[in-house]
Amino acid sequence: MDLERLLGAPVVAERTVTGGYTLAHRRVVTLADGRTAFVKSAVDELTRGWLEAEQRVYAAISGPFMPRVLAAEPGVLVLEDLSGAHWPPPWRDDDVRAVQEALDALHALTAPSWLGHPQEVDDLRGGWPSVAADPEPFLSLGLTTRDWLEASLPALLDAAARAELDGESIVHLDIRSDNLCLRDGRCLIVDWNWAAHGNPELDRAFWLPSLRLEGGPEPEGPPELAAMVAGFFACRAGLPEPSAAHNLRAVQRAQLEVALPWAARALGLTLPRPR
Repeated sequence: MDLERLLGAPVVAERTVTGGYTLAHRRVVTLADGRTAFVKSAVDELTRGWLEAEQRVYAAISGPFMPRVLAAEPGVLVLEDLSGAHWPPPWRDDDVRAVQEALDALHALTAPSWLGHPQEVDDLRGGWPSVAADPEPFLSLGLTTRDWLEASLPALLDAAARAELDGESIVHLDIRSDNLCLRDGRCLIVDWNWAAHGNPELDRAFWLPSLRLEGGPEPEGPPELAAMVAGFFACRAGLPEPSAAHNLRAVQRAQLEVALPWAARALGLTLPRPR
């Protein structure tokens, strides 16, 4: 990687940026002319593919919610340095409103025809069917009992299967605080490799459990989406840590601890009780 060629000045200092759940290399570099930039680079073919998907989105989408791209080449994405922005938590007054405004602006755009469908990006509806086929990873989390699962599973399966995924909006599909920052009252959204076209309510539904964990309100929304979101985390949180990520299962478990009672409330089920 020749950053001097890409950015027009030598790198004189750099620091690693921690956070995120993939193994892509992240750093902030300082150039000889005083500029700074955020550099994300691939470390294997998987992260290279994710970066290429993200680069394609940056090239096709523009809006006040997008950070500036300074340079890009296969396996390398260089963005403006957002270190000085506010990365929640904590959530300050008007931060949630700014995120909602950014999502509204994103969802108002017509999706490029090449963007995939959410179900093509990941099996969003497959969570509870996977739990039904093999409940042990979910039950190993200790979040509820086998009796609760057996009694509740038919309603969860039915509701999640009816969750609306279709739509012509651009959806990010990974809205969480580590992908959001606030600057001058405006929200910027990063990490676009999961972007698809679909129901805009998907972004809010997947954001709400993590927002609750960071001091936000109890999630509300269509029971079908609540069931689908809970199933998404339920079939994953008890699995071994994937080699391409770190600390992902702990994050998924924490979100499931919010999403599972949300789905139960929305469907009128008995609330799950830890074993």
